[in-house]
Amino acid sequence: MSKLEISVGQFSDAGAKPANEDSIGLHVPDEPMLTNKGMVAVIADGMSAAADGAKASQVCVHNFLTDYFSTPDSWSVKTSALKILSALNRWLYGQGHSVYGSSTGLVSTLSALVLKSSSAHIFHVGDTRIFLLRDGDLQTITRDHRTHTGGRDFLTRAMGIELALEVDHQVVAVQPGDTFLMTTDGVHEWIPDRDIKKILIDLADDLIGACRSLAQTARRNGSNDNLTAQAFTVHALPVQDEESYFNELTALPFPPLLEAGQILDGYRVIREIHAAKRTQVYLVVDESNGEQRIMKTPSPSFSDDPLFIDLFLHEEWIGRRLNSPHIMKVIEPDRPRQCLYFIAEYIEGQTFRQWMDDNPQPSLQKFRELIGEIATGLRAFQRMEMIHQDLKPENIMVTTDGTIKIIDFGSAKVAGLSEIDTPVDKDVLLGTERYTAPEYLRGGTGDSRADIFSLGVIAYEMLTGKLPFGTVLTPRNLNRVNYQSAMQLNTELPLWMDGAVAKAVAIDPKQRYEVLSEFLHDLNKPNPDFNATQPLLQRNPLAVWRGLSIVLAILLVISLVTR
Repeated sequence: MSKLEISVGQFSDAGAKPANEDSIGLHVPDEPMLTNKGMVAVIADGMSAAADGAKASQVCVHNFLTDYFSTPDSWSVKTSALKILSALNRWLYGQGHSVYGSSTGLVSTLSALVLKSSSAHIFHVGDTRIFLLRDGDLQTITRDHRTHTGGRDFLTRAMGIELALEVDHQVVAVQPGDTFLMTTDGVHEWIPDRDIKKILIDLADDLIGACRSLAQTARRNGSNDNLTAQAFTVHALPVQDEESYFNELTALPFPPLLEAGQILDGYRVIREIHAAKRTQVYLVVDESNGEQRIMKTPSPSFSDDPLFIDLFLHEEWIGRRLNSPHIMKVIEPDRPRQCLYFIAEYIEGQTFRQWMDDNPQPSLQKFRELIGEIATGLRAFQRMEMIHQDLKPENIMVTTDGTIKIIDFGSAKVAGLSEIDTPVDKDVLLGTERYTAPEYLRGGTGDSRADIFSLGVIAYEMLTGKLPFGTVLTPRNLNRVNYQSAMQLNTELPLWMDGAVAKAVAIDPKQRYEVLSEFLHDLNKPNPDFNATQPLLQRNPLAVWRGLSIVLAILLVISLVTR
């Protein structure tokens, strides 16, 4: 396994100006944050016309560097960075008006680069620049946000100048040997690209000297601005080979099948609660405090399956980052483990499948209540930028006091983890066929709307006891099936609720709800779009075809009689 190796150079000077309003920063965190979040480099240039450009640039660099590493490691780089930049822009804008009384109180340009795994994520506002030197070729990978009017150049975008912020974002694949250069306009406006390239190549082994040389060259060429340059060269990327990756996954051995009375790491087994092909679930007692817990263990038959082990480890990783009364709580480890398992809260109750069997066609009030609680659990996943991907009644519990809890998230997709390169192909079809979103069946990827589809299928089942398309969806029948109106099977269901469920399970994800709150709203309050008279063919296709058959039979009889 190789680790990230870089060399760094920085230089910043006031140049011809009395004060330096530029700022730079770079941080390479320790593991595991380096793997989960990556390294960050930032450059900012306080606007000269601002009341306090120096403070604006310093705040931009300092806050981005600190706040980025405080965001959840389940978030993607893009989500983390854009949320930070949006909040930072609002703060600069607010402080500029309240403290300095001006729309140009605290204004700065900003360019940030996050190197995570083997990708560079670029975020850019203003006229600072990021260059990439690769194999002797220099390219500018940012675009200046400037306009030329009346013989003068003006910034068209900057941090803190407007309440709304537009950020350029792009992702660049990184190779060993790549050099990234970040400069303020006091440098790059005064040096031709060919000279920038020559300096970087000639001083490749001395990036500090290269950055200083760039600043000095710009000054000699007549630069009248601050002079700032920051560069780093990537010597090795964090890449795992299959052997090291598998060794890391199998650092803990698989436990044997456990029996009542056995003790493992201070947990005494009471009984086996559930056994499946891939996992076993046991009710255990923590002998240190007498509390009942759940112990989930992997099946020994999958001890040589890297993808399975990876998913099992991620289920614990995910569970420890979710906090909702409607999601099973995974317990933080408080003792060394001899083998692979994780501990979770014990939930007394029944699966949602059992509840549905016991309560066919519940009242609409109870239906809304339970669907709302499942949605609340799913919202906790969405806040952490996760997709459950295997929502089904068997993965939901109803506690003895009637509370909904989602209990299984081994198939969940985590945006932040998806950005980390591994030797294992994780793009496999997960989930259960009755509830799997059509986009997965077509071989595509899903977003939060895939979970809305699964929730819509569960909602339809609660109301009718059937599937919304009359059959299990497959790649072959996706283009032939039609939604079967739930009103045919549940006469108490109003038209507008049927419309809401139909939209939730639309085959095309673009036709579905984008957010859970919209689905819940339409289940509780009539949406006028669904109150239009529905064609009889959609409401009761069986009756239509029966009627047509009768009419055709009558016409046939008439035709025969009149011959």
